[in-house]
Amino acid sequence: MNSLLDGVPRVITAGASLLEESLRAQAIETVPVAWRPPLPGTEEALARVLADPRRPEANARAVQRLLAAHPQLVGVVRASEILPERTFLHAGPPITWERASGPMRGALIGAMLLEGHADDPEQAGRRIGTMTLDSCHHHRTVGPMAGLVSPSMWLFEVRDAVHGGTAYCSLNEGLGKVLRYGAYGPEVLDRLRWMDQVLGPALRDALLRTGPIDLRALIAQALQMGDELHNRNRAATSLLLRELAPAIVEAAPGHAAEVLRFINGNDHFFLNAGMAAGKVCTDAARDVPGSSLVVAMARNGTDFGVQLSGLGERWFTGPAGVPDGLYLGAYGPDDANPDIGDSTITETGGLGGFAMAAAPAIVRFVGGEVADAVNATRSMYEITLAEHPVYQIPGLGFRGTPIGIDVTLIARTGILPVVNTGIAGRVAGTGQVGAGLVKPPVEAFTTALTALANSISPQ
Repeated sequence: MNSLLDGVPRVITAGASLLEESLRAQAIETVPVAWRPPLPGTEEALARVLADPRRPEANARAVQRLLAAHPQLVGVVRASEILPERTFLHAGPPITWERASGPMRGALIGAMLLEGHADDPEQAGRRIGTMTLDSCHHHRTVGPMAGLVSPSMWLFEVRDAVHGGTAYCSLNEGLGKVLRYGAYGPEVLDRLRWMDQVLGPALRDALLRTGPIDLRALIAQALQMGDELHNRNRAATSLLLRELAPAIVEAAPGHAAEVLRFINGNDHFFLNAGMAAGKVCTDAARDVPGSSLVVAMARNGTDFGVQLSGLGERWFTGPAGVPDGLYLGAYGPDDANPDIGDSTITETGGLGGFAMAAAPAIVRFVGGEVADAVNATRSMYEITLAEHPVYQIPGLGFRGTPIGIDVTLIARTGILPVVNTGIAGRVAGTGQVGAGLVKPPVEAFTTALTALANSISPQ
């Protein structure tokens, strides 16, 4: 295809580089274009959404709210203060016991035992129908892996200082046999009871002394220290511990040593606070009619679901995939459960897989090479609407992380969000068996695009 630019004939090339190289060998100037056909079957819906006159302003408004959000850790509260009676929350889109995976069933059994609704696992399985199960996202909450929240658990409370929204996330249990991976043995329940009786109250009282902690500033600093804030939180946990330690000593002198030792022994302790920060920021961009912005991605171990700003709380789902990565010990892909957890709120908010270029050491955890981490981040700029003004990546010249996933850009490019994740064992209670990258199901995004197109009133 000929193009007259500044009066000089050139050839626009797309696709395979062989044609471009051949033309250049003939001294013909070329203009390479990174063009891809849209995802199959999306052409009609994509055209309709792109033609919606509301869309440019709607996306600009949604993204502006997302970027302006300023998450602050303001407290730690007991879940009984916000949970409806006889309700358990779980990660991902809504799911029933019958469709739940091994880790999700194990976590539900553990919650039944913890709250005294059953005396043994068999009884817990029979009685689970007496409880209301609901998505964490429906209650301004997120949870890692199975994401179980029951009344006696404590939650980080994060508030958006700009828009006033609030979001919650459970406290991180630490490593080993834990409820979020579906374990429910005596050591798991004992730890949760200690968290209820000691850790939660100590953190609550400490935050009353510190006042709000600026999570946006803390995350920005952690990115420059080598975290990506999903599977690497070592710097962020250290920074948070530094903020809290003096107040914990003052607030809980009799338990300070065990509380500080518990936090210090878990590099992922910050993850849960960071997830609540991601939730409160993406919630700020919700409910903008006509917007094609993705405001939630979440998995329940069976389904991977997304929500769009312009479509309220409707979920669009596809089958959760098994991550591809590195396995611990003798574990392998046959031991892995399909992807699970609300922690993809980090990617939705421009962190995690989207910020892997800031965390070269992450490849030792999820596999690949440093160049792969950089390329992953670079590719995400193609499906996002903005760069975060505060979350910056030193290795990319302090470029802002890609943020604001646009479902139309996914359809136009065929590029799916990069998600790095822990891998749960498919048998309840196995725990973590590895970590890696997972591809979201394309149908979650294409069905969301179709629904958005169908929501547009005829002109």
